[in-house]
Amino acid sequence: MATGRILHTMIRVGDLDKSIEFYTKVMGMTLLRQNTNEEYKYTLAFLGFGDESQGAVIELTHNWGTESYEHGNAFGHIAIGVDDIYATCDAIKAVGGNITREAGPVKGGSTHIAFVKDPDGYMIELIQNKDASAGLAG
Repeated sequence: MATGRILHTMIRVGDLDKSIEFYTKVMGMTLLRQNTNEEYKYTLAFLGFGDESQGAVIELTHNWGTESYEHGNAFGHIAIGVDDIYATCDAIKAVGGNITREAGPVKGGSTHIAFVKDPDGYMIELIQNKDASAGLAG
């Protein structure tokens, strides 16, 4: 099997500007590039904590004229490692972010996690970096 790496995760969003604002101002990502396809009426925005050559990023897809999507029951969340989960949650709340699960140890373990919801209702799990590779029971 060939060796590879994860390039990006794509999610569909209803309001591209609102989503870009959330991922840049609330989550601290950088808008890396944006492409518009006039013929097929969609815009793509790629955001991340560093250049795409350095790690995986998020691709926001906005299909013009579609304001919301059903998430279904298969997709769970996007996980992001942070150095200080408590300070990160405080910063997210300070700029109006929606923390849906406060920072603390996972039930039955010691890994510290929290959850934040983006404008389209996608869940983002924050994991304390020192615990990120240990697994949730860590």
